[in-house]
Amino acid sequence: MPGHGTDECSSLFFPAQARHNELRKNMSNQTTFTLLGLSHSRPLQLLLFVLVSACYMASLLGNLFIVVTVLMDPDLLQSPMYFFLANLSLIDMALSSVAAHKMLSDLLSQRSTISYGGCMAQLFFLHFLGGSEMFLLTLMACDCYMAICHPLSYAETMHRHRCPGLWATYWAGGLLHSSTQLVLVAWLPFCGPSKLDKFYCDVPQVVKLACSDTYVMEILIMSNSDLISLVCFLVLLGSYCVILVTLRGCFGDGGGRKALSTCSAHLIMVSLILVPRIFVYLRPFSSFQMDKMASIFYIIITPVLNPIIYTLRNQEIKEAMKRLRTRLWLPC
Repeated sequence: MPGHGTDECSSLFFPAQARHNELRKNMSNQTTFTLLGLSHSRPLQLLLFVLVSACYMASLLGNLFIVVTVLMDPDLLQSPMYFFLANLSLIDMALSSVAAHKMLSDLLSQRSTISYGGCMAQLFFLHFLGGSEMFLLTLMACDCYMAICHPLSYAETMHRHRCPGLWATYWAGGLLHSSTQLVLVAWLPFCGPSKLDKFYCDVPQVVKLACSDTYVMEILIMSNSDLISLVCFLVLLGSYCVILVTLRGCFGDGGGRKALSTCSAHLIMVSLILVPRIFVYLRPFSSFQMDKMASIFYIIITPVLNPIIYTLRNQEIKEAMKRLRTRLWLPC
């Protein structure tokens, strides 16, 4: 065959070009990734399916109940803090849905593959929602700081009409973060093997599959994540330190206890979200067995715990839920 002879001559006289052509051929065949998941034991997979399904449904119902409660209560809806809380619940529902659907399908069917396009979409939405959540938590900490440390100027600074602008800002920040991550990963060539040691597509695992030197890309990707995490962490830490110092002499009165309860709920929630993510992302791209556990915690478990934390520690939310049950003719 003439074409076959041409390829042989090209391989003989231009070995570098031949290797490049073979690499491009392999890259063109890289259309799917295999997710290794959590376990290959069928009984354990079925048990995980039941547990993850229960957590996912609890997350959807709990967060949806908070969203409905805030939307149906005029007093809560006019408060920036509860407006942001409802948005946090929406993010939690969306974030858990991005990975949970695929995880449950794989556990049930034992077909743990995902297309290249599906992998990139999953990666994009996870970082879009995760980045937006980081910015939202920082904004909620600033809101709490203004309400407690500058109560006289709070109504002017954080009035209800500024909420849409702040809403657009943290979503834009999440979009910029995820778009940057996606562009950096999409530039990498993939030519096999295609096994991801996780139950969803994430940047560290996908980058390790690239068949080229990824050192520069890893530095850029980590710089992107580290900068956002560091800035948000410093703002959160500074805000809550000032809040705790301000509340130090007010623990005995009702207002001080109420503010402390609200801030403690924020602190618990921030810790549950930030600590696992810091463990996974704020270090070089190396694998640890605890990565999967940390990922399960902030993807599956944390969205379940957030509604519980707020309903147990926030008196206004509990009262609003009672009013909602009365309005819907449900038993108290």
